[in-house]
Amino acid sequence: MHGQAGLHGGGIARGEQRRRLLLALLLAAAYLVAETAGALWTGSLALLADAGHMLGDVSALALSLFALWLADQKAPAARTFGYRRMEILAALANGVALVGVALGIGFEAVARLGDAPRAIPGAPMFGIATGGLLVNLAGLAILQGGRNASLNLRAAWLHVLSDALGSAGAMLAGALIWARGWWLADPAASLLIAALLLRSAFTLLRETVDVLLEAAPGGLDVEALRAALTAAPGVASVHDLHVWTITSGMVSLSCHVHASGETGDHALLSQLQTLLRQRFGIQHMTLQIEPLGFEEAVEVC
Repeated sequence: MHGQAGLHGGGIARGEQRRRLLLALLLAAAYLVAETAGALWTGSLALLADAGHMLGDVSALALSLFALWLADQKAPAARTFGYRRMEILAALANGVALVGVALGIGFEAVARLGDAPRAIPGAPMFGIATGGLLVNLAGLAILQGGRNASLNLRAAWLHVLSDALGSAGAMLAGALIWARGWWLADPAASLLIAALLLRSAFTLLRETVDVLLEAAPGGLDVEALRAALTAAPGVASVHDLHVWTITSGMVSLSCHVHASGETGDHALLSQLQTLLRQRFGIQHMTLQIEPLGFEEAVEVC
């Protein structure tokens, strides 16, 4: 006998997620042009790095928005989970893009450290970086409410957070050049931005790879879950237990349960579904109830 609960996502509604992403995308795209022009005018690598990061933000936000739209589209019958995993693939692509941007910035910053001193106007650099920080803070505020609802939104939020930190670094470099003439603050700030980018990228990549490898969701103790199922009245043993994430907020479970015979199959199924929903927050499950001593026929190829 099998029991299957419905599919439910977690967090804010997907329409609200799309609205937040679109607002953040429009903000970032509007300031990208201004910051790029300012970086070319001042010759600041830190500003150019920040503009490059903002270009990454625009691409990441657009990709995240597209993935959300595609995840809601009707899929052919062969794709039984639809296109929901597109959100995870978008997050993976964003993580790889972050690594590429970080390495590019880092290499250019190291090369500039060995160059002759450069005349960089500190005051304009400081002003442009301040504008970038304000735009990024607005983007963070827009995405804040949804970042725990979706790994896709979390990826976009991390992009904007790293860019905000980069803008702060560019502001500091601009202030030091403006006040002290320390031109080396520009490549130094760029290296800091690159390090922040790499940290965010590796965190994001680790989370997305875990989902693609169908590891148990973070924060879920599989052994505690197994023990809770085994300790339920009417359960003799549990085997073939699998817990994985289809996409953000959509945890799935499947397992075989040997019934002791103390409880009817229907009552046992209902009891275990309630346990999994209420104690572990799992909404999508497939439970196979088997009589004690039942052994499945295994075909040897």
